[in-house]
Amino acid sequence: MMDQEKEIHELKQKIDKAKAMRYKAEVRLEELQKQRQSLLDELNKLNVKPEELDKEIEKISNEINDLLKKAKDLLPKNIEG
Repeated sequence: MMDQEKEIHELKQKIDKAKAMRYKAEVRLEELQKQRQSLLDELNKLNVKPEELDKEIEKISNEINDLLKKAKDLLPKNIEG
């Protein structure tokens, strides 16, 4: 009889722990969904589609590299860095 009560108690504890874990997971999911929507809204403001994000990052990176090269070319050659 005592073993059964102990087993029931342990099962109840595991159920309670699982409920708490589920609640935390649901809260985390909600946070991630809000963060995702916020990022999508920001992309929309920038007129960038999510599926084109990698291409846009590469384009901007190339622009930065081009501008850095132009800036270096404008500096006198005899300046030591």
